[in-house]
Amino acid sequence: MSTASVVAPASPVKARKAKAPGSTVTDPALVRRAVKAAALGNAMEWFDFGVYSYIAVTLGKVFFPSGNPTAQLLSTFGAFAAAFLVRPLGGMVFGPLGDRVGRQKVLALTMIMMAAGTFAIGLIPSYATIGVGAPILLLAARLVQGFSTGGEYAGASTFIAEYAPDKRRGFLGSWLEFGTLAGYIGGAGLVTIMTALLSADDLTSWGWRIPFLIAGPMGFIGLYLRMRLEETPAFAAEAEKAEHNRPKTPLREMVTGQWRALLLCVGLVLVFNVTDYMLLSYMPSYLTGQLHYDETHGLLVVLGVMAAMMIAQPIFGALTDRVGRRPVIATGCAGFLLLSVPALLLIREGSLLAVALGMGALGMLLVCFTASMPSALPALFPTKVRYGSLSIGFNVSVSLFGGTTPLVVTALIGATGNMMMPAYYMMAAAVIGGFAVWRMAESAGRPLPGSAPSVAGRHAE
Repeated sequence: MSTASVVAPASPVKARKAKAPGSTVTDPALVRRAVKAAALGNAMEWFDFGVYSYIAVTLGKVFFPSGNPTAQLLSTFGAFAAAFLVRPLGGMVFGPLGDRVGRQKVLALTMIMMAAGTFAIGLIPSYATIGVGAPILLLAARLVQGFSTGGEYAGASTFIAEYAPDKRRGFLGSWLEFGTLAGYIGGAGLVTIMTALLSADDLTSWGWRIPFLIAGPMGFIGLYLRMRLEETPAFAAEAEKAEHNRPKTPLREMVTGQWRALLLCVGLVLVFNVTDYMLLSYMPSYLTGQLHYDETHGLLVVLGVMAAMMIAQPIFGALTDRVGRRPVIATGCAGFLLLSVPALLLIREGSLLAVALGMGALGMLLVCFTASMPSALPALFPTKVRYGSLSIGFNVSVSLFGGTTPLVVTALIGATGNMMMPAYYMMAAAVIGGFAVWRMAESAGRPLPGSAPSVAGRHAE
């Protein structure tokens, strides 16, 4: 993989020429702003996921009334999974667009669409009010969310990766998933407070709307931060090439020309997202719906695990800069393969301590992925197709395997009666992820493919 010696223009990106020819010196203040803006968008996306997952039982009663609680939960998770079916379409639109017109413009657009879709859910009348139109409108709002998020993660991780100095890319990229956890804790924590303060009738009649309506103001804040950003040095250099008649890269080349990197991307994202959605989206419902665990205690345990993950996130990110991405990701895969069954047995034991230990073990293993992937995945692709190819590979994998995890595992338990299905599912994902990390190249401390070396400016923290 070649790394062209290109120095980004100083005016659009505030980058300076380094003393060593062909490298870019990053502006620490600009890097921090880029990380904050990218992480906030991810936080908003996962705020919605946290709310949706923790309030799934109530949403089932509001939009899918029936006498069967399992059918209600399946219908609710079905609407959740439907959004992931359009994510690849969003990736195919926003990814190539981000490689053509710029990362910043596309990330501003995805922020607007995410906020609008989430806010709209809070305005939808219930099934009791408008009948079948209610679940149809819910599905439409989820599809808008899914389409917009098709360009969100790949764009945000690309944005941070292209701004970050080579030797600190793991640490800075880890803050993207710090935003994920912060958003999820915010959404899940809000639902926990509402569950404790509101009666079941109040929560079903109007209380469930509050978390979704909060997305409007959050979206405006995120949009403001993203509009103040400038393009990355790597994209600016590519834009300069385009002025000299560099041919545009068609969508087909983003796939066929990057097929090996795309396969690795799909495998890495599979283990990352199956375990992510299992722990953060499915386990709250598993604790209450399948194990009949006390709802408030179950919510607090999961929130505690996520808080611990937030603390560990930048530590593990810095570790990837020192020892490499591959060893950290491989540790996570091995851990899920060996410890998924013992961890789930602890969770099924039912005591508060056992549930906390089982969930905590899975959470720390998940940090191996959340701290590594934001820097490892963009490094699979060259600059000219990074946003587009990563969007396609990431969203295909998330749609087929990650977002469907709650629905598939719920269905498997219903069909087999085997309560250990979550562990077996995570183990299978770990095997696939282990093979992908075995085949990937180490990227820690090295320039991104197709980009000039990037070093930190003065006063970098």
